[in-house]
Amino acid sequence: MHEVGHVTKTPDPQRIAALQQVQARLGVVFPKYGLLHQALIHKSFANERSLSGFDNERLEFLGDAVLELVVSEYIFRCFPGTPEGELARLRSAVVSEPPLAIKARSLGLGEYLLLGHGEEHAGGRNLDSLISNALEAVIGALYLETDYVTCRDFILDLLGDDIQTLWHTKDFVDPKSALQEKVQQCGHLAPTYDVYHEQGPDHDKIFHVAVKWQGETLGKGQGKSKKDAEQAAARHALQLLSGKQDQPIFFNSYTPAPTLMGAFSTFPVYSR
Repeated sequence: MHEVGHVTKTPDPQRIAALQQVQARLGVVFPKYGLLHQALIHKSFANERSLSGFDNERLEFLGDAVLELVVSEYIFRCFPGTPEGELARLRSAVVSEPPLAIKARSLGLGEYLLLGHGEEHAGGRNLDSLISNALEAVIGALYLETDYVTCRDFILDLLGDDIQTLWHTKDFVDPKSALQEKVQQCGHLAPTYDVYHEQGPDHDKIFHVAVKWQGETLGKGQGKSKKDAEQAAARHALQLLSGKQDQPIFFNSYTPAPTLMGAFSTFPVYSR
């Protein structure tokens, strides 16, 4: 965290020097420093310093909208023919709080974010919500200070590779939703999830779950919660479907399911 003295709505030379460092890390040029200064002021700091209203919340609101527009346009153009639901899931995976917080930390924004004493002592500087909001506020400030093209280029330089990686790995797809869509191509019944084993003490339990469809076991998974275990089981079934994983260690034998083979060329389904 950089030392701050008396802070006003107009950044002093010390603050300008810090903002120049931010600018260098971002790889963009702000014609003026006022909005970048504001983008890195949390509401708790503004309230403590009698700067009520001069915080990053409005800029974060704008930046969030700009970010969604840029990412939406990019994936719309990059992946023609992709259904709306899949585009929405991809966008959500890109612009959600955790990945944005990772990007904000990689840029070192937390070092320049001004927080109130209470928020600072409560560990607010390490919160994903605060740091990701700061990045969105910076995007909002950049949009107002420059133009859409400059802002778009910054966002895509920051997130473009991640979007492509997510697209090719399909890590953005919710496994349970994806599996349900696939099996329902063969019928109206949705897969079911059964907890077949629990291990460990109550405070550190591991759940083992099997996902089934029409009486056949499609995959198995485990996790610290039933929800995580269900997602793991669904992901396992999808891996088998795509041929990316051989027979998993949970099983001893498998047989193909005729009801599914008509729709999927290779979908090993494990016997009960």
